[in-house]
Amino acid sequence: MISGTRLPSLDLGVIGNASAAALVDRRASIVWMCAPRMDGDPIFCRLLDDAEEGGSWSVAMDDVAACEQRYLRNTAVLETIQSDPDGNRLRITDFAPRFKALGRIFRPQTIIRIVEPLEGSPRVRVSLQPRYGYGAHRPDTTRGTNHIRFILGDQVMRLTTDAPVEFVQRGTPFLVDRPYAFILGADERLEQAPMTVARSFLEGTVAYWQEWVRYLSVPIDFQDVVIRSAITLKLCSHEETGGIVAALTTSIPEYGRSGRTWDYRFCWLRDSYFTVKALNLLGATKTMEDYLGYVSNVAAGLPDGYLQPLFGLGLERRLDETTVDTLPGYRGHGPVRSGNAAYAQVQNDGYGSVILA
Repeated sequence: MISGTRLPSLDLGVIGNASAAALVDRRASIVWMCAPRMDGDPIFCRLLDDAEEGGSWSVAMDDVAACEQRYLRNTAVLETIQSDPDGNRLRITDFAPRFKALGRIFRPQTIIRIVEPLEGSPRVRVSLQPRYGYGAHRPDTTRGTNHIRFILGDQVMRLTTDAPVEFVQRGTPFLVDRPYAFILGADERLEQAPMTVARSFLEGTVAYWQEWVRYLSVPIDFQDVVIRSAITLKLCSHEETGGIVAALTTSIPEYGRSGRTWDYRFCWLRDSYFTVKALNLLGATKTMEDYLGYVSNVAAGLPDGYLQPLFGLGLERRLDETTVDTLPGYRGHGPVRSGNAAYAQVQNDGYGSVILA
């Protein structure tokens, strides 16, 4: 049986849609997600906090004995299968919706989880514990028949589900005797039943990613690794503006007790060039087109023509670096930082990176 206090791990899966992104550990706990953008306040911040009780979204059987995890082939859909010592098994399917609709790409700031029984009579505990202010504050909540609203400072998120809301709100274990859907996103009503929406969005998302992969020019060698890398790079793009983050996280230490814990959730001109180049080599040129639009907007807003090394996803120029004292850091290796003072450095390779892109 898997038990005891669990330290955060970097053995993580990533789900996303080029608008939202979340990191999922081997036990199907979402331990990192920022909102409303990838460089925003982490509503799930367990990755940088040793405390068990908050800043995550866990879905777990009471006596988990084993976990198996995989991506659905050629997609950004993650599947975790949990089993207990009595042979009960369930499946958790995690994804962020992304598909074509009404002549555009539909990519809401939404995470969907489908929990379904596979064998026996599994019981599950769903613990949804978002935070805001970099882990400092618990949200106020209100609930309805099929939803819970989380008031996270100046933003409100809503969980809509067909599971018993009281059990979810209290973290009470319950029997998974049929599939349940959990949809976390904007504070908006669903027009259809949660499972109907979840199944429809899952089907569309799987079809989108498999079509996207089908048109990649993938080399014969190491195809699975290349495809997974391409999808991961795509998830680091913020399509609304065209910016590309260097990483989805902040404050992961370069090595233990180094103090080198930088915030990389910004668009570095140099790093973005390498992302664009890698995807271009595979024939995925849309990211380059979006990025060039981003760079054009950056350049148009520079009165002095100076390209600093990095910008915010919304073209922000000032990215003041502050130390966050409400989170201890990954496995206690702090400090945790928000912002990056490198924006004020002189790194002239940025001009070449833009030209090459």
